Amino acid sequence: MSDSDGLKKVPSGPEGRLISGHVKDFQADPLGFLKRVSGYGEVAKMRFGPFQNVYLISDPDLIKQVLVTKQKSFKKSQDFNALKPVVGEGLLTSEKEYHMRQRRLIQPAFKKTNIRSYAQSMIDITTDYVSKWRDGEERIITQDTMNITLDIISKTMFNMEFKEGYNIIGPPLDTVMHIAVKRMRKLFNLPLWIPTKKNREFNKAIEQLDAVLYTIIEKRRQDTEKHEDMLGILMDARDEEDGIGMTDIQVRDELMTMFLAGHETTANALAWTLLLLSQNPEAEQKFFDEVDQVIGSRSPAPEDFMKLTYTQNVIWESLRLYPPAFVIGREALEEVEIGDYQFKKGDMIMISQYVMHHKPEYFADPEIFRPERFENNFVKTIPAYAYFPFGGGPRVCIGNHFALMEMVLVLATMAQRFKVKLAPDHSRVTPYPSITLRPKGGIRMIVEERTPL
Repeated sequence: MSDSDGLKKVPSGPEGRLISGHVKDFQADPLGFLKRVSGYGEVAKMRFGPFQNVYLISDPDLIKQVLVTKQKSFKKSQDFNALKPVVGEGLLTSEKEYHMRQRRLIQPAFKKTNIRSYAQSMIDITTDYVSKWRDGEERIITQDTMNITLDIISKTMFNMEFKEGYNIIGPPLDTVMHIAVKRMRKLFNLPLWIPTKKNREFNKAIEQLDAVLYTIIEKRRQDTEKHEDMLGILMDARDEEDGIGMTDIQVRDELMTMFLAGHETTANALAWTLLLLSQNPEAEQKFFDEVDQVIGSRSPAPEDFMKLTYTQNVIWESLRLYPPAFVIGREALEEVEIGDYQFKKGDMIMISQYVMHHKPEYFADPEIFRPERFENNFVKTIPAYAYFPFGGGPRVCIGNHFALMEMVLVLATMAQRFKVKLAPDHSRVTPYPSITLRPKGGIRMIVEERTPL
Protein backbone atom coordinates (compact mmCIF):
# COMPACT_ATOMS: atom_id res chain seq x y z
CA MET A 1 0.00 0.00 0.00
CA SER A 2 1.49 3.40 -1.01
CA ASP A 3 0.99 6.91 0.31
CA SER A 4 -0.40 9.83 -1.67
CA ASP A 5 3.01 10.59 -3.23
CA GLY A 6 3.12 7.03 -4.51
CA LEU A 7 6.66 6.73 -3.13
CA LYS A 8 6.53 5.00 0.21
CA LYS A 9 4.76 2.04 1.74
CA VAL A 10 2.29 2.84 4.52
CA PRO A 11 2.24 0.33 7.37
CA SER A 12 -1.04 -1.08 8.65
CA GLY A 13 -1.85 -2.43 12.10
CA PRO A 14 -4.63 -3.39 14.48
CA GLU A 15 -7.48 -1.01 15.36
CA GLY A 16 -6.72 0.82 18.61
CA ARG A 17 -8.80 2.56 21.27
CA LEU A 18 -9.71 6.20 20.64
CA ILE A 19 -7.47 7.82 23.28
CA SER A 20 -5.05 5.19 24.59
CA GLY A 21 -4.51 3.43 21.25
CA HIS A 22 -2.79 0.10 21.89
CA VAL A 23 -1.25 0.82 25.30
CA LYS A 24 -3.63 -1.43 27.24
CA ASP A 25 -3.23 -4.34 24.82
CA PHE A 26 0.56 -4.02 25.08
CA GLN A 27 0.49 -3.75 28.88
CA ALA A 28 -1.83 -6.77 29.24
CA ASP A 29 0.33 -9.16 27.19
CA PRO A 30 3.45 -7.58 25.61
CA LEU A 31 4.77 -10.78 23.99
CA GLY A 32 1.45 -12.02 22.62
CA PHE A 33 0.51 -8.55 21.41
CA LEU A 34 3.83 -7.99 19.58
CA LYS A 35 3.60 -11.42 17.96
CA ARG A 36 0.07 -10.66 16.72
CA VAL A 37 1.05 -7.21 15.46
CA SER A 38 4.02 -8.63 13.54
CA GLY A 39 1.46 -10.51 11.44
CA TYR A 40 0.51 -7.17 9.81
CA GLY A 41 3.77 -7.10 7.88
CA GLU A 42 7.47 -6.23 8.02
CA VAL A 43 6.49 -2.85 9.50
CA ALA A 44 3.28 -2.68 11.53
CA LYS A 45 1.73 0.47 12.99
CA MET A 46 0.50 0.95 16.57
CA ARG A 47 -0.34 3.97 18.68
CA PHE A 48 0.59 4.54 22.33
CA GLY A 49 -1.67 7.28 23.65
CA PRO A 50 -3.41 9.88 21.45
CA PHE A 51 -0.36 11.08 19.49
CA GLN A 52 2.55 8.60 19.76
CA ASN A 53 2.95 6.48 16.63
CA VAL A 54 4.85 3.25 17.23
CA TYR A 55 6.12 0.95 14.48
CA LEU A 56 7.08 -2.68 15.02
CA ILE A 57 9.80 -3.70 12.54
CA SER A 58 10.05 -7.45 11.92
CA ASP A 59 12.37 -7.70 8.93
CA PRO A 60 16.10 -8.42 9.48
CA ASP A 61 17.33 -6.01 6.77
CA LEU A 62 15.19 -3.15 8.07
CA ILE A 63 16.27 -3.91 11.66
CA LYS A 64 19.91 -3.67 10.54
CA GLN A 65 19.24 -0.20 9.09
CA VAL A 66 17.79 1.02 12.41
CA LEU A 67 20.50 -0.51 14.62
CA VAL A 68 23.54 -0.18 12.36
CA THR A 69 23.55 1.70 9.06
CA LYS A 70 21.20 4.55 10.05
CA GLN A 71 21.59 4.32 13.83
CA LYS A 72 22.62 8.01 14.03
CA SER A 73 19.06 8.98 13.10
CA PHE A 74 17.74 7.36 16.30
CA LYS A 75 18.09 7.53 20.05
CA LYS A 76 16.89 5.16 22.76
CA SER A 77 13.14 5.39 23.28
CA GLN A 78 11.71 7.69 25.98
CA ASP A 79 10.59 4.80 28.20
CA PHE A 80 14.27 4.20 29.07
CA ASN A 81 14.25 7.53 30.92
CA ALA A 82 12.46 5.61 33.69
CA LEU A 83 15.79 3.83 34.29
CA LYS A 84 17.88 7.02 34.52
CA PRO A 85 17.25 7.54 38.27
CA VAL A 86 18.72 4.04 38.71
CA VAL A 87 21.58 3.81 36.20
CA GLY A 88 22.17 7.52 35.56
CA GLU A 89 24.16 8.01 32.37
CA GLY A 90 25.45 4.43 32.22
CA LEU A 91 25.87 2.56 28.91
CA LEU A 92 22.24 1.44 29.00
CA THR A 93 20.80 4.97 28.85
CA SER A 94 23.53 7.36 27.63
CA GLU A 95 23.58 8.65 24.08
CA LYS A 96 25.83 9.63 21.16
CA GLU A 97 29.37 10.99 21.90
CA TYR A 98 29.08 10.48 25.67
CA HIS A 99 27.98 6.86 25.15
CA MET A 100 30.85 6.20 22.72
CA ARG A 101 33.40 7.73 25.13
CA GLN A 102 32.17 5.65 28.06
CA ARG A 103 32.17 2.54 25.91
CA ARG A 104 35.81 3.19 24.94
CA LEU A 105 36.72 3.52 28.63
CA ILE A 106 34.89 0.34 29.63
CA GLN A 107 35.94 -1.85 26.69
CA PRO A 108 39.26 -3.02 28.26
CA ALA A 109 37.34 -4.66 31.14
CA PHE A 110 35.79 -6.98 28.55
CA LYS A 111 38.93 -7.91 26.61
CA LYS A 112 39.16 -11.66 26.05
CA THR A 113 42.25 -11.92 28.29
CA ASN A 114 40.40 -10.25 31.17
CA ILE A 115 37.28 -12.36 30.64
CA ARG A 116 39.38 -15.54 30.80
CA SER A 117 40.73 -14.43 34.18
CA TYR A 118 37.14 -14.12 35.44
CA ALA A 119 36.32 -17.70 34.36
CA GLN A 120 37.89 -19.34 37.41
CA SER A 121 35.76 -17.16 39.72
CA MET A 122 32.65 -18.28 37.83
CA ILE A 123 33.56 -21.94 38.42
CA ASP A 124 34.62 -21.49 42.07
CA ILE A 125 31.49 -19.55 43.07
CA THR A 126 29.16 -22.08 41.43
CA THR A 127 31.03 -25.06 42.94
CA ASP A 128 30.84 -23.52 46.40
CA TYR A 129 27.17 -22.61 45.98
CA VAL A 130 25.91 -26.02 44.81
CA SER A 131 28.00 -27.84 47.46
CA LYS A 132 25.28 -26.80 49.92
CA TRP A 133 22.49 -28.39 47.86
CA ARG A 134 21.04 -31.64 49.21
CA ASP A 135 19.76 -34.58 47.18
CA GLY A 136 15.99 -34.44 46.77
CA GLU A 137 15.45 -30.95 48.19
CA GLU A 138 13.16 -28.39 46.58
CA ARG A 139 14.77 -25.07 45.73
CA ILE A 140 13.63 -21.79 44.19
CA ILE A 141 16.00 -22.12 41.27
CA THR A 142 15.37 -18.55 40.03
CA GLN A 143 16.68 -17.25 43.37
CA ASP A 144 19.67 -19.62 43.15
CA THR A 145 20.65 -18.34 39.71
CA MET A 146 20.22 -14.73 40.94
CA ASN A 147 22.50 -15.46 43.92
CA ILE A 148 25.16 -17.16 41.80
CA THR A 149 25.26 -14.41 39.14
CA LEU A 150 25.24 -11.70 41.83
CA ASP A 151 28.19 -13.41 43.54
CA ILE A 152 30.01 -13.65 40.20
CA ILE A 153 29.44 -10.00 39.26
CA SER A 154 30.50 -8.91 42.78
CA LYS A 155 33.69 -10.96 42.60
CA THR A 156 34.65 -9.97 39.05
CA MET A 157 33.64 -6.31 39.48
CA PHE A 158 34.90 -5.53 42.98
CA ASN A 159 36.85 -8.64 43.93
CA MET A 160 34.59 -8.97 46.96
CA GLU A 161 32.62 -11.89 48.32
CA PHE A 162 28.87 -11.42 48.34
CA LYS A 163 27.91 -14.61 50.17
CA GLU A 164 24.11 -14.74 50.10
CA GLY A 165 24.44 -11.21 48.71
CA TYR A 166 20.94 -11.39 47.35
CA ASN A 167 19.67 -10.71 50.87
CA ILE A 168 21.60 -7.40 51.05
CA ILE A 169 21.22 -6.02 47.57
CA GLY A 170 18.45 -8.25 46.17
CA PRO A 171 15.42 -6.55 47.78
CA PRO A 172 16.32 -2.97 46.71
CA LEU A 173 17.23 -4.28 43.22
CA ASP A 174 13.85 -6.02 42.96
CA THR A 175 12.01 -2.89 44.12
CA VAL A 176 13.88 -0.73 41.61
CA MET A 177 13.22 -3.14 38.72
CA HIS A 178 9.54 -3.60 39.59
CA ILE A 179 8.75 0.13 39.88
CA ALA A 180 10.95 1.11 36.89
CA VAL A 181 9.01 -1.33 34.65
CA LYS A 182 5.71 0.22 35.73
CA ARG A 183 7.07 3.69 35.03
CA MET A 184 8.36 2.57 31.61
CA ARG A 185 4.92 1.31 30.59
CA LYS A 186 2.88 4.31 31.76
CA LEU A 187 1.94 7.19 29.47
CA PHE A 188 2.45 9.65 32.32
CA ASN A 189 4.50 9.45 35.53
CA LEU A 190 4.50 11.77 38.50
CA PRO A 191 7.97 13.28 39.07
CA LEU A 192 10.02 11.37 41.64
CA TRP A 193 10.17 14.38 44.01
CA ILE A 194 6.43 14.05 44.68
CA PRO A 195 6.35 11.88 47.84
CA THR A 196 3.86 9.18 46.78
CA LYS A 197 4.23 5.76 48.41
CA LYS A 198 5.75 4.25 45.23
CA ASN A 199 8.10 7.21 44.69
CA ARG A 200 9.34 6.99 48.29
CA GLU A 201 9.94 3.22 47.89
CA PHE A 202 11.78 3.78 44.59
CA ASN A 203 13.99 6.57 45.96
CA LYS A 204 14.79 4.62 49.13
CA ALA A 205 15.82 1.53 47.13
CA ILE A 206 18.13 3.66 44.92
CA GLU A 207 19.65 5.22 48.08
CA GLN A 208 20.35 1.74 49.48
CA LEU A 209 22.07 0.64 46.26
CA ASP A 210 24.02 3.92 46.10
CA ALA A 211 25.22 3.47 49.67
CA VAL A 212 26.74 0.08 48.73
CA LEU A 213 28.35 1.31 45.50
CA TYR A 214 29.75 4.62 46.78
CA THR A 215 31.24 2.85 49.82
CA ILE A 216 33.02 0.42 47.48
CA ILE A 217 34.27 3.27 45.21
CA GLU A 218 35.48 5.36 48.17
CA LYS A 219 37.35 2.41 49.71
CA ARG A 220 39.02 1.71 46.37
CA ARG A 221 40.07 5.36 45.85
CA GLN A 222 41.95 5.16 49.16
CA ASP A 223 43.56 1.83 48.28
CA THR A 224 47.07 2.13 46.84
CA GLU A 225 47.21 -1.48 45.61
CA LYS A 226 46.53 -2.14 41.89
CA HIS A 227 43.43 -4.25 41.25
CA GLU A 228 42.73 -6.31 38.14
CA ASP A 229 38.95 -6.53 38.62
CA MET A 230 36.46 -4.51 36.55
CA LEU A 231 36.34 -1.69 39.10
CA GLY A 232 40.14 -1.39 38.98
CA ILE A 233 40.08 -1.27 35.17
CA LEU A 234 37.25 1.33 35.17
CA MET A 235 38.98 3.55 37.71
CA ASP A 236 42.34 3.36 35.92
CA ALA A 237 40.82 3.97 32.47
CA ARG A 238 41.83 7.19 30.70
CA ASP A 239 40.32 8.54 27.50
CA GLU A 240 42.88 8.28 24.69
CA GLU A 241 41.78 11.67 23.32
CA ASP A 242 41.85 13.86 26.45
CA GLY A 243 43.53 11.65 29.07
CA ILE A 244 40.63 12.16 31.49
CA GLY A 245 39.24 9.30 33.57
CA MET A 246 35.81 8.77 35.11
CA THR A 247 34.36 10.70 38.03
CA ASP A 248 32.88 8.78 40.99
CA ILE A 249 29.40 9.45 39.59
CA GLN A 250 30.36 8.02 36.18
CA VAL A 251 31.94 4.95 37.83
CA ARG A 252 28.78 4.53 39.96
CA ASP A 253 26.51 4.77 36.87
CA GLU A 254 28.51 2.13 34.98
CA LEU A 255 28.70 -0.18 38.01
CA MET A 256 24.93 0.10 38.53
CA THR A 257 24.37 -0.65 34.83
CA MET A 258 26.65 -3.71 35.01
CA PHE A 259 24.98 -4.82 38.22
CA LEU A 260 21.55 -4.74 36.59
CA ALA A 261 22.55 -5.90 33.13
CA GLY A 262 25.23 -8.27 34.35
CA HIS A 263 23.31 -10.39 36.79
CA GLU A 264 19.58 -10.05 36.11
CA THR A 265 19.79 -11.05 32.42
CA THR A 266 22.21 -13.95 32.99
CA ALA A 267 20.27 -15.26 36.00
CA ASN A 268 17.05 -15.35 34.00
CA ALA A 269 18.74 -17.00 31.01
CA LEU A 270 20.19 -19.71 33.30
CA ALA A 271 16.82 -20.35 34.96
CA TRP A 272 15.10 -20.70 31.57
CA THR A 273 17.87 -23.05 30.39
CA LEU A 274 17.54 -25.32 33.43
CA LEU A 275 13.77 -25.45 32.91
CA LEU A 276 14.10 -26.22 29.17
CA LEU A 277 16.64 -29.00 29.79
CA SER A 278 14.38 -30.57 32.44
CA GLN A 279 11.48 -30.54 29.94
CA ASN A 280 13.53 -32.09 27.12
CA PRO A 281 15.13 -35.35 28.35
CA GLU A 282 17.00 -36.16 25.11
CA ALA A 283 18.72 -32.77 25.00
CA GLU A 284 19.37 -33.00 28.75
CA GLN A 285 21.04 -36.41 28.36
CA LYS A 286 23.19 -35.17 25.49
CA PHE A 287 24.21 -32.20 27.64
CA PHE A 288 25.12 -34.46 30.62
CA ASP A 289 27.10 -36.76 28.29
CA GLU A 290 29.18 -33.82 27.06
CA VAL A 291 29.83 -32.54 30.60
CA ASP A 292 30.88 -36.06 31.68
CA GLN A 293 33.10 -36.51 28.64
CA VAL A 294 34.80 -33.09 28.81
CA ILE A 295 35.06 -32.63 32.58
CA GLY A 296 34.37 -36.03 34.16
CA SER A 297 34.97 -36.05 37.91
CA ARG A 298 37.82 -33.49 37.99
CA SER A 299 37.19 -29.82 38.81
CA PRO A 300 35.94 -27.77 35.85
CA ALA A 301 38.56 -25.45 34.32
CA PRO A 302 38.32 -22.21 32.29
CA GLU A 303 39.61 -23.95 29.12
CA ASP A 304 36.62 -26.35 29.23
CA PHE A 305 34.48 -23.51 27.87
CA MET A 306 35.76 -23.97 24.31
CA LYS A 307 35.21 -27.76 24.44
CA LEU A 308 31.62 -27.58 25.70
CA THR A 309 30.15 -26.99 22.24
CA TYR A 310 26.78 -28.68 22.80
CA THR A 311 26.40 -26.73 26.07
CA GLN A 312 27.03 -23.52 24.11
CA ASN A 313 24.28 -24.55 21.66
CA VAL A 314 21.94 -25.26 24.59
CA ILE A 315 22.50 -21.66 25.72
CA TRP A 316 22.02 -20.24 22.20
CA GLU A 317 18.73 -22.12 21.86
CA SER A 318 17.55 -21.00 25.30
CA LEU A 319 18.37 -17.39 24.33
CA ARG A 320 16.36 -17.90 21.17
CA LEU A 321 13.21 -19.10 22.96
CA TYR A 322 13.46 -16.74 25.95
CA PRO A 323 15.77 -13.82 25.10
CA PRO A 324 16.32 -11.84 28.34
CA ALA A 325 16.38 -8.61 26.31
CA PHE A 326 13.15 -9.20 24.42
CA VAL A 327 12.46 -5.76 22.91
CA ILE A 328 14.47 -2.74 21.72
CA GLY A 329 12.97 0.75 21.48
CA ARG A 330 14.26 3.65 19.36
CA GLU A 331 12.96 7.15 18.70
CA ALA A 332 13.55 8.91 15.36
CA LEU A 333 15.63 12.09 15.84
CA GLU A 334 14.81 13.29 12.33
CA GLU A 335 12.88 12.27 9.26
CA VAL A 336 14.41 9.03 8.08
CA GLU A 337 13.90 6.42 5.36
CA ILE A 338 14.11 2.77 6.37
CA GLY A 339 13.66 0.54 3.35
CA ASP A 340 10.47 1.62 1.57
CA TYR A 341 9.12 3.39 4.66
CA GLN A 342 9.35 7.01 5.77
CA PHE A 343 9.43 7.83 9.48
CA LYS A 344 8.91 11.24 11.06
CA LYS A 345 10.90 12.84 13.86
CA GLY A 346 9.46 11.57 17.16
CA ASP A 347 8.14 8.28 15.73
CA MET A 348 8.93 5.33 17.95
CA ILE A 349 10.40 2.11 16.53
CA MET A 350 10.10 -1.23 18.30
CA ILE A 351 12.19 -4.25 17.45
CA SER A 352 11.54 -7.50 19.29
CA GLN A 353 14.10 -10.28 19.63
CA TYR A 354 11.30 -12.47 20.99
CA VAL A 355 9.21 -11.96 17.83
CA MET A 356 12.15 -12.48 15.46
CA HIS A 357 13.46 -15.58 17.28
CA HIS A 358 10.08 -17.29 16.91
CA LYS A 359 9.69 -16.75 13.15
CA PRO A 360 9.23 -20.05 11.27
CA GLU A 361 10.90 -18.66 8.13
CA TYR A 362 14.23 -18.65 10.01
CA PHE A 363 13.67 -21.34 12.65
CA ALA A 364 11.91 -24.60 11.74
CA ASP A 365 9.42 -25.59 14.50
CA PRO A 366 10.17 -22.35 16.36
CA GLU A 367 8.42 -23.36 19.60
CA ILE A 368 10.51 -26.53 19.98
CA PHE A 369 13.71 -26.57 22.05
CA ARG A 370 16.35 -28.00 19.72
CA PRO A 371 19.97 -27.04 20.52
CA GLU A 372 21.18 -29.02 17.47
CA ARG A 373 19.83 -26.30 15.19
CA PHE A 374 22.86 -24.16 16.15
CA GLU A 375 25.37 -26.72 14.83
CA ASN A 376 27.47 -26.13 11.70
CA ASN A 377 27.51 -22.33 12.03
CA PHE A 378 23.74 -22.17 11.60
CA VAL A 379 23.62 -18.47 12.54
CA LYS A 380 25.73 -17.63 9.46
CA THR A 381 23.02 -19.17 7.23
CA ILE A 382 20.25 -16.78 8.33
CA PRO A 383 20.11 -12.96 8.06
CA ALA A 384 22.14 -11.12 10.72
CA TYR A 385 19.12 -9.67 12.50
CA ALA A 386 16.92 -12.76 12.51
CA TYR A 387 18.78 -13.82 15.68
CA PHE A 388 20.34 -11.17 17.95
CA PRO A 389 19.98 -11.99 21.64
CA PHE A 390 22.65 -9.42 22.58
CA GLY A 391 21.28 -6.59 20.40
CA GLY A 392 23.38 -5.10 17.64
CA GLY A 393 25.27 -2.15 16.20
CA PRO A 394 27.25 0.28 18.38
CA ARG A 395 24.98 -0.60 21.33
CA VAL A 396 25.51 -4.38 21.14
CA CYS A 397 25.87 -5.78 24.67
CA ILE A 398 29.44 -5.05 25.78
CA GLY A 399 29.43 -8.09 28.07
CA ASN A 400 28.20 -10.67 25.55
CA HIS A 401 31.36 -12.87 25.67
CA PHE A 402 31.48 -12.60 29.47
CA ALA A 403 27.80 -13.64 29.69
CA LEU A 404 28.15 -16.62 27.34
CA MET A 405 31.22 -17.94 29.14
CA GLU A 406 29.48 -17.45 32.50
CA MET A 407 26.32 -19.31 31.44
CA VAL A 408 28.25 -22.25 29.96
CA LEU A 409 30.60 -22.64 32.95
CA VAL A 410 27.87 -22.20 35.59
CA LEU A 411 25.61 -24.70 33.81
CA ALA A 412 28.38 -27.30 33.37
CA THR A 413 29.58 -26.90 36.98
CA MET A 414 26.02 -27.44 38.26
CA ALA A 415 25.44 -30.41 35.96
CA GLN A 416 28.58 -32.16 37.11
CA ARG A 417 26.85 -32.82 40.44
CA PHE A 418 23.12 -32.25 39.97
CA LYS A 419 20.18 -32.57 37.65
CA VAL A 420 17.03 -30.57 38.32
CA LYS A 421 13.35 -31.18 37.62
CA LEU A 422 10.25 -29.05 38.05
CA ALA A 423 8.50 -29.47 41.43
CA PRO A 424 5.60 -31.91 40.89
CA ASP A 425 2.92 -29.45 42.08
CA HIS A 426 4.28 -26.59 39.92
CA SER A 427 1.89 -24.68 37.67
CA ARG A 428 2.88 -23.91 34.09
CA VAL A 429 5.86 -21.54 33.94
CA THR A 430 5.11 -18.47 31.83
CA PRO A 431 7.37 -15.59 30.78
CA TYR A 432 6.87 -12.24 32.52
CA PRO A 433 8.20 -9.34 30.44
CA SER A 434 9.81 -7.06 33.05
CA ILE A 435 12.89 -5.05 31.98
CA THR A 436 14.14 -8.54 31.16
CA LEU A 437 12.16 -11.67 30.30
CA ARG A 438 11.85 -13.52 33.61
CA PRO A 439 9.88 -16.62 34.63
CA LYS A 440 6.68 -15.34 36.26
CA GLY A 441 6.57 -16.08 39.99
CA GLY A 442 9.94 -17.89 39.89
CA ILE A 443 10.63 -21.60 39.34
CA ARG A 444 10.66 -24.25 42.07
CA MET A 445 12.74 -27.29 41.22
CA ILE A 446 13.87 -30.54 42.88
CA VAL A 447 17.63 -31.10 42.78
CA GLU A 448 18.89 -34.67 42.36
CA GLU A 449 22.51 -35.70 42.81
CA ARG A 450 24.18 -37.36 39.85
CA THR A 451 27.56 -39.03 39.51
CA PRO A 452 29.70 -38.22 36.47
CA LEU A 453 30.42 -41.31 34.33
